[in-house]
Amino acid sequence: MRRRSFSGGRLLVALAFAAFALFSYFGSKEFNPVTQEDQYVGITPEQEIALGLQAAPEMAAQFGGAHPDPQAQAFIDEVCGRLIQRSDAGQADWPYECTLLVDDETVNAFALPGGQVFLTVGLYNLLQSEGQLAGVLGHEIGHAVARHSAQQIARQQLTQGLTGAVIIASYDPENPNSVATGQMAAVIGQLLGMRYSREHELQADRLGVRFLAQAGYDPRALIGVMNILAEANSGSAPPEFFSTHPNPENRISEIEEAIRQEFPGGVPEGLIE
Repeated sequence: MRRRSFSGGRLLVALAFAAFALFSYFGSKEFNPVTQEDQYVGITPEQEIALGLQAAPEMAAQFGGAHPDPQAQAFIDEVCGRLIQRSDAGQADWPYECTLLVDDETVNAFALPGGQVFLTVGLYNLLQSEGQLAGVLGHEIGHAVARHSAQQIARQQLTQGLTGAVIIASYDPENPNSVATGQMAAVIGQLLGMRYSREHELQADRLGVRFLAQAGYDPRALIGVMNILAEANSGSAPPEFFSTHPNPENRISEIEEAIRQEFPGGVPEGLIE
């Protein structure tokens, strides 16, 4: 009788965990006017901005800090400003800032919540044109505009809540196999998080194409960026499914399709390459 009562109480607690996680997630829906979609976000825009500004110094320090070259930074500021002022990215009221980092060995770019964008000089030195720089920045700005960080936080909160419910419901102190069930639930949650990150990368590519085209850049420059990244990562890239960033080769077809949708009659002449 005591064992049955313990199991029943554990199940009620697990159901409460799951219900709270689901209620919190589906209660966080907001409409994004740029992406034209409903999103489930875990924090407010004000919290996103505060989080990004707070994390920016530490993240920059991990890559050697801001690069001291004023001309390179001024060029990045110019391209970043053009993208924001002449595209739908400007509809998002973020305190955008694009910063070049000292690290010349790492080929990387990333965005923090609220519009803080960074790229390493290791990637900057590989870029061959203004259009390619705009492609990198446009992609990262796309992450900020689409509020991917806020979405990821909401999904992590949901996953953690449901995983906790599974662990509580399946745990049996007299059955060692119940621990394995909880561990499997955690692994599945991690894989789901990776999948969402991959989807975000592809959406950021599509938004990057749109922002480039609206700002007067040739969006095909983003394909050039993918080729550069593919070459830089050759021989060291993990299996594509288990990577939060899809392989560059697999992103090119998505970018080409986005370009066809943006310019059904073909890319016009006179755009900045």
